[in-house]
Amino acid sequence: MKNKLTLSSNHTRKKVREYLAATQAKNTQLAYQNDIAHFLRSGGEIPATPRCVASYLAVHANTLSLATLNRRVVAINHAHKDKGLKSPTRSALVTDTLRGIRRINGSKQRQVMPLLKSDLMKITRKLTGLIGIRDKALLLIGFAGAFRRSELVALKVEDVRFVTEGVLIHVLRSKTDQNGVGRKVAIPYIKGCHCPVRALKMWLEKSNIKTGALFRRMNRFDQVTDYGLCAASVALIIKQRVAEAGLNPEQYSGHSLRAGLVTSAAQAGVSSWKIRQQTAHKSDVMLQRYIRDGQLFVNNAVSQIW
Repeated sequence: MKNKLTLSSNHTRKKVREYLAATQAKNTQLAYQNDIAHFLRSGGEIPATPRCVASYLAVHANTLSLATLNRRVVAINHAHKDKGLKSPTRSALVTDTLRGIRRINGSKQRQVMPLLKSDLMKITRKLTGLIGIRDKALLLIGFAGAFRRSELVALKVEDVRFVTEGVLIHVLRSKTDQNGVGRKVAIPYIKGCHCPVRALKMWLEKSNIKTGALFRRMNRFDQVTDYGLCAASVALIIKQRVAEAGLNPEQYSGHSLRAGLVTSAAQAGVSSWKIRQQTAHKSDVMLQRYIRDGQLFVNNAVSQIW
């Protein structure tokens, strides 16, 4: 007689939980946990009623962005599904409240300043010491590869292969590649002292890193540790370095490197499909905001008639 499959053993239940957890990226799981924690601190509870969720949205409509509110609703929905409970988020009361907030407050999201090539050159020119060598490589590689900050800090030495033309970097997993298919990003040698490939080589040589995390934390004695940078560190490094260059750090974030490559390429007249080859965007839709902003002064109507 064949044995029936059951979830009775601890080992089986553990494996099921592991596979269920793998359906979401770790950053997404953490974001949902933080969202639920905020909901509970604000007086919410699981299970929640539609009126409770709608009240929560109304209370925070003027302090949280629409994107954050939408994510909180998704997190509340997941929290109910995980417990086998009926979700209140699909009720007319909740959806109509969100729709009303969108109409009154608008749906425009904060758009950070792109770190353009010209500013990047100015910033990296002044970096000195071992930590300066690290930051120069981090900024130039992050810009040239159009990497998200999560992709940048996840890179390992084993993901890097130097070739005659430059460097090939294997991105194992990204925000839009949760199944781990991976992709290769090519960064060529560039003439001058701001070459990303040479900057990366210099960092590996001076840091003596042979394996493991590519970009690492430094201790208070400016010594390289065994610990890789976290995603938040990328934003802090960018803010610190742009401030030193006389720019407003409040306008920049970890996304500024990726946005900077797209905008700079658009200004240089690079075709959208070549930009997408570097950024791995699936379509031109997400690129258009940066391309549009980057080309505002290209053949501007005023300059044509003045």
